[in-house]
Amino acid sequence: MSTEKDPAAGADLFDEPRPDGADPRETDAGDAPDAPRRRRGRRILLAVLAFLLIVVLGVTALLWQRQSAYNGNIDRLPGVMPTGDRPGPNVVGTENWLLVGSDTRVETKTTGEGGRVWKPGQQRADTIMLVHLPADRDKVYVISIPRDSWVTVPGYGQQKINAAFSFGGPPLLIEAVEDLTGVRVDHFGAIDFNGFKDMTDALGGVDVHVARTVHDPMNHVTWQAGKNHLNGERALLFVRQRYNLPNGDFDRIKRQQAFLRAITQKAATAGTVTNPLKLDRFLSAVTKSISVDEGVSAGDLRSLALSMRSVRGSDITFLTVPNKGPAQRGNQSVVLLDDARARLLYDAVRTAEVADYVKRYGGANSVGKVS
Repeated sequence: MSTEKDPAAGADLFDEPRPDGADPRETDAGDAPDAPRRRRGRRILLAVLAFLLIVVLGVTALLWQRQSAYNGNIDRLPGVMPTGDRPGPNVVGTENWLLVGSDTRVETKTTGEGGRVWKPGQQRADTIMLVHLPADRDKVYVISIPRDSWVTVPGYGQQKINAAFSFGGPPLLIEAVEDLTGVRVDHFGAIDFNGFKDMTDALGGVDVHVARTVHDPMNHVTWQAGKNHLNGERALLFVRQRYNLPNGDFDRIKRQQAFLRAITQKAATAGTVTNPLKLDRFLSAVTKSISVDEGVSAGDLRSLALSMRSVRGSDITFLTVPNKGPAQRGNQSVVLLDDARARLLYDAVRTAEVADYVKRYGGANSVGKVS
């Protein structure tokens, strides 16, 4: 048997033939240090590309496999959208969602189980946000409506707007918001604030910045000035503090907005998106915490998610409906809205010109630091 090696037997898989036909392993003295480095570089590059391909395929496979489970987690609320006279359709391509946060002061949940746990007079919307999505989906505008806003609730006269949810559930609240703003609500979503705990823990916690040290006397928590890391339990305490805030409910609104921005930013980081287990935990927590109107299909949610895949926390603008501040009506503490200034904002939403409104009038909430 010959002991001579086949010239190709030990050749590197990615060696390229030399133009002069020489063995590619035979290099000139001056080339010797470079060739091995080039081969190592190619192997490293291929390894990185293979890793990225595995990650992308793995995440895609997970999402496709899990989308049925995610969709099954989301409650559909029947009969949510009001009937009768409503504002006209929105500008083509835009969408307006009314989002509410449940009030966990009651013993039962406000959302979930197909809305069957909702009972008239027992729940109020703790947080009310009108979310405007432009046609190109490159921005999101979140407009908080103070829950104590003194408005006309159809069939009940002057009331705090969150009372509409108590009196008539989602349909009456949507009707009250549409009457107030002249903006048509396309879809309704409700968030169980207790779900924030699971969402936050799934992300490994989020960071918020507090402008000055504030003590919560009810929950015996002191929020130190500067960066505060929130796990799930602390996140819930942070967004729900009611007492000892310098600006009362307005600071509470800013806290909720700051938390939503923080969780959006954390969810969009590579550490979440490229980690299938973390992404699955987060999406499971989100979908178990929300209820939507029955007109929102799994395909609608998938299309919405895809259309907004490039949106980051910095692309979300938070506003509060212009108001004149707190006042008294009888024995109730209420918030009086500034109708003239608020009308400009409502018109901007209806005509899809919110970006121009913000540039012209400002009014965007600074949620970088909160009280």
